Amino acid sequence: MATPMELTCWGGDWGLPSVHTESLIVMAYAKFSGAQLKIMPIDLTWKTLTETVPALHFDRTTVTEPPNILSFLRKRKYNADFELTAKQGADTMAYIALLQEKLGPALLHTFWVDVENYSNVTRPWFASRTPFPLNLFLPGRQSSVALSRILLTKGEPPLHNISDVEAKIYSEAKECLNLLSHRLGTSQYFFGNTPASLDAFVFGHIAPLHKAILPSGQLQQHLKQLPNLGHFCDAIIKTYFVENASGKEMGSLVVRTLVICLLARLLLL
Repeated sequence: MATPMELTCWGGDWGLPSVHTESLIVMAYAKFSGAQLKIMPIDLTWKTLTETVPALHFDRTTVTEPPNILSFLRKRKYNADFELTAKQGADTMAYIALLQEKLGPALLHTFWVDVENYSNVTRPWFASRTPFPLNLFLPGRQSSVALSRILLTKGEPPLHNISDVEAKIYSEAKECLNLLSHRLGTSQYFFGNTPASLDAFVFGHIAPLHKAILPSGQLQQHLKQLPNLGHFCDAIIKTYFVENASGKEMGSLVVRTLVICLLARLLLL
């Protein structure tokens, strides 16, 4: 019997198989290419401290980072891009770079730096899925890492303070979403009727923004003005991840939260 490929990742919520952008990219690409992955969420395990996610484990080999994982899958004949022309392949690389440079920083800010979103959505979610006592400090550490990353990549002179940087990253992110919406148009996927790696990257980036309930959502509101991108996400969820749209995740969230509370009480006795 063949050894299954295992993917460690953050778990799902909001009707998504994972709330984590990089994990979503790999999970979507695996679905598009037909790769069978055994999903191993790190929720409520000590791997929340030690594991780099997503990580693909197969035959004593561990591969991290979406581009490396997708390359590994392609070498094993799981190639969602095999029908693309050379020009479409070049366009794919250009749009992925655009996502990472223009949309990525704004998503980090939206979920990890914006005070309202972090306090009401991001921190409670990750704290509920991180074992005690790690849940007391890991979300805060991730928030600090996100802010440092934003300032490092976008805080060049004359943008010396976070307010100036915020204005820049949200402007660039909205422009990026506009370009993606224009490129998608009325098509089902970015290169026709078959999803490819670009679709996986776009889905991974915008699906959490599309599905989360955010109290502070200027970028989310802009996304809502581009309905074809929302329909794009919904179609992928319905076609490839329909089991995650059933609401089962909410029940498991309640169970996990109760377990955390019980453990905390036992430790305080």
